[in-house]
Amino acid sequence: MTSVSVSYETRRQLNTMRTNSGHQSVDDLLKALIKEHKINRMQGNVDKLRERVDDIAAVDVEHLVQRLNLSPFRS
Repeated sequence: MTSVSVSYETRRQLNTMRTNSGHQSVDDLLKALIKEHKINRMQGNVDKLRERVDDIAAVDVEHLVQRLNLSPFRS
């Protein structure tokens, strides 16, 4: 991992988190935190997609087809 200059307090907090979580290094802790953050963000996207699919599933297809048949762009 790239070396980053951080304050003593930040290093102390990272080492405390590492010890409490059972990770072998701060790098492993940070990788785990990043992975968890990405998974949570992806879960939020999945929830949004599920809502949109539910909205689409609720569309009355027959009504939509009738509206499209009235379209001035049909050939």
